[in-house]
Amino acid sequence: MRFVRVWLPVAIVAGGLIAIVATGGSLSGVEGGVAIIAAGISVWMLNVIFRVGVAGERERDAEDAARDFYAEHGYWPDEAPPEAADPAPAPPADPHRRPPSAEHPHRPAGRPGGTARRPPRRP
Repeated sequence: MRFVRVWLPVAIVAGGLIAIVATGGSLSGVEGGVAIIAAGISVWMLNVIFRVGVAGERERDAEDAARDFYAEHGYWPDEAPPEAADPAPAPPADPHRRPPSAEHPHRPAGRPGGTARRPPRRP
């Protein structure tokens, strides 16, 4: 694999330089040599672009694995697991507040002709 990534582009560029030197620097020799060098650089660039794309796939796979871990355990893999703490105590009752009554004269119990509203969904 290292041959395709490194040595093949180097060999193609070297071939372009040899073509320039072998033709004695004539105009057509320089044009042909530059075209061969450009082909070697394009082979190298294709290898770079492919490696960047493969690295993105690895990052995506790692993110999917982290999301699966979170769904199963409830915390991210790079975080410390939450400690089992005592549940928070209920806040003290306010002596100045009246408890809600089931039948308030100004507010109906639910929607007119329907059921009570649902609480909003959590993400």
